[in-house]
This record gives sequence, structure tokens and C-alpha cells, in this order.
Amino acid sequence: MSTGITKFPAGFGRLWTAQTVSSLGDGVTHAALPLIALTLTRDPMALAVVTAAGTLPWLLFGVLGGALVDRWDRRRTMWVADAGRAVLLAVPVAAAAFDVLSIPLLAVVAFLLGIGGLFFDTAATAYLPDLLGRDPALLERANSRLRGAQTAASGFAGPPAGSALLALGRAVPLLADAVSFAVSALLVRSLPSVPRPVPQARESLLRQARAGASYVFRDRLLLGLALRPAVGNIAFIAVETVLALFAHDRLGIGAFGFGLLLTAEATGGLLGAAIASFLGRRLGTGTALTCTAAIEGLAVLGLATAQNPYVAGLALAVCGAGMGATMVLAPSLRQTIVPAHLMGRVASTSRMLGMCAAPFGAFLGGWLATAYDVRTPLYAASGLLLAMTAITANMTSNRRVEAALRAAGATPAGTPDQRDSEDRSKEDHGASAPRP
Repeated sequence: MSTGITKFPAGFGRLWTAQTVSSLGDGVTHAALPLIALTLTRDPMALAVVTAAGTLPWLLFGVLGGALVDRWDRRRTMWVADAGRAVLLAVPVAAAAFDVLSIPLLAVVAFLLGIGGLFFDTAATAYLPDLLGRDPALLERANSRLRGAQTAASGFAGPPAGSALLALGRAVPLLADAVSFAVSALLVRSLPSVPRPVPQARESLLRQARAGASYVFRDRLLLGLALRPAVGNIAFIAVETVLALFAHDRLGIGAFGFGLLLTAEATGGLLGAAIASFLGRRLGTGTALTCTAAIEGLAVLGLATAQNPYVAGLALAVCGAGMGATMVLAPSLRQTIVPAHLMGRVASTSRMLGMCAAPFGAFLGGWLATAYDVRTPLYAASGLLLAMTAITANMTSNRRVEAALRAAGATPAGTPDQRDSEDRSKEDHGASAPRP
């Protein structure tokens, strides 16, 4: 239920700063890592192995990780995960310094970083609604600010910095990311504690994990929200796997230009995050999510047909805008309607569906580029995105969103008509049945 809170608690500023600093480091590595890999091999399948390795932890441990997060202190989980990732990055830094860096080493490091990301992201998703008192309006504003800062740091500032730092040596961008993880860990450790989830000592970890997964699969709205990033990740990772090669071979873009290309996508993402709430109010959250999904598919089609860097940059900017809006609206809705004691498991199950699909995207992109042409994965990605939009449109319709918000005792904030939403919320609250 909306609490009427209009200001963020003091701890949100530190959480925002921590994630912004960490996102800046991620942006540096995001641009530098494929370029580092390109200095070691030109084989698309080898590049796909590095890309896929970072997503495998979600496939192997995603649901169990969510069950553990629902047992553990969420703040502690976050800072320990970031501290561990900072220490881990010392390995490739040393390898680069001694010129023994290799594709297998990059793949192993990506896999272990993925494990840390699994625990941090799941814990952060579960921590935020507790910090904000599960207020729907605050959650949407908070996710907009977090997503906007993440996009600006990881996409707008990070990639050019990563490309520039790479010129100083292969170890430099990796060291910058390690420092960002260390700073984030220190900031997160200072965050206020929130009540820990109610312990369920009599249930096994596997049974708890299964309960979280079944909660998602039984609810058509939550399933629709999870399927979109699942199919979307196949498409986007297929694009990401060959993007550096596509930019170099087809668009004639060098290392610094590649960073600018990623910045174009981030610029669109920043705009999308900023207008997400407006879109939700004007169109309804469900319709807005369908529109942004369609925009992503059409934008990737534009990228596939691009003959110069300017058209490619515009296409990536439009795609980024759709992704930015989606990444504000969908998590805010999920955090509002899911009970606190299930938040970690539902978040990890939803994320697992998306991340476990990513290795298929990586290998699909590598295989299509090898067997046909480097543009072929882009055309395939566009087709997948548009097909996913059509299939899930009814599952995340405005009607389903409003019903879920009322059942959770929350004000249906993301509906086209806002003038009487508060009155509807008050009238419906007393008669609403709890979510199963």
C-alpha cells in the first residue's frame, strides 16, 4: 500500500552512490573486455565463450541463490559480494601486467564475477522495497534514478573511459573496475539495516527455491515480466557478441569509436529511464511495456541494416531508450506486488530466466556470424524481439497490472487515468483478496 512518503530515506543516497560508482567501473570493463578479447583472438566462437561465461551462474545457481538471499542479511550480502569481486579482478590485472592473459582466464573470471553479480543484484532488488517501505511511487522514482545513473555511468561515461584506459595498458581498465567494486562495498556496508526475512527453518533450501519459482510460473503477469527479458537476452547477447566485430569490419570503427557507439545506446537509455514514469501514466504500465518492447525490436532491425556509424548509433540510442524505460517500469511493478519474504526468490527466478537464456544468445550470435555473415545475428535478434512482444502483450496488459496492484493493496499508479486513482485504491483495498 502507498504510504504517502514523498522523500527518500537517508540510506538511499548511499545506495545510489554505491551503484553509480560500481556501474562506472562496469562500463569501463564493458567496453574494454571485448577489445581485450579481440587482441587475443578473432574467432567469434571464442568471443562467445567469454560472453556466455558471465551468465552461466544464473543458469546453474539462480533460484538457489535467491533462496539464500531470502535467508541472509541483504545488506551484508551486497557488500561481501562487491568486496569479493574487487579481490577477484586482481587476477586478470596481474595476468595482463605479466602478459599471460588468455581467453580461458577471461572466461573463468567472467564466470566468478557472474556469481558475485547474482548475489549482489538479487540482494539489492530485495533490499530496495524494504528500505522504501514498499511505496509504489517511491519505488518507481528510485528505480528511475538508479537506472538513469547506472545508464549514465556504465554506458555514457564508462565505455569511452574504458577505451581510453585500454590505451594505457590491458590491466588499467580492469583495475579501475576493481576499485569501483571496493568503493561500492564500503558504501553499502554503511547502509541502514532492514528487517531480515522471516526464517523458515523447517523448510529445506531446495523447497524454498521451488516455492519462489512456482510463484512466478503460476502468475501470468510475473511470468510475462520474466519472459520478456529471457527472450530479449537471447537477442541482445547475440548482438553484443558480434557488436565489436560488426563495428570494426562493417562500420570501420576503431577502439575509441566503439566506446562512442556504446555511449549512444546509453544516451537513449538515460532518456528512456527519465520518461518511464510519464509513459506509465499516459499509456498504463502494461501498454507502455509492450510499446517499449516493440521499439527495441525495430531499433535492432535498424542496426542490422545500418551502413555507417551514424545510423548505427541512432538505432542503438532508440533501442537504449526502450530498454531504459522497461528497466524502470518492470522492476518497480514486481517490487510492489511481490511479498517481502519471497522477493529474493522471485527476483532471482525472473533474472535467472533472462540470464540462462543469454548463453544461447552468445552462441547463436557466434554461430550465425561464423556460418553466414556478421549482420545475420542482428536480423535474427530483431525477429526474436518482435515475436516476443506479440506473445507477451496480453500477459502484461493494463488490466492484469491494475488487478495485481489492487490485490497487493497498492495504488494503481501506472494507469492512463490518474485523477481518481487514490479513490479507487481506497475503495478496493478493503475488498481485495491477498495474492496467492
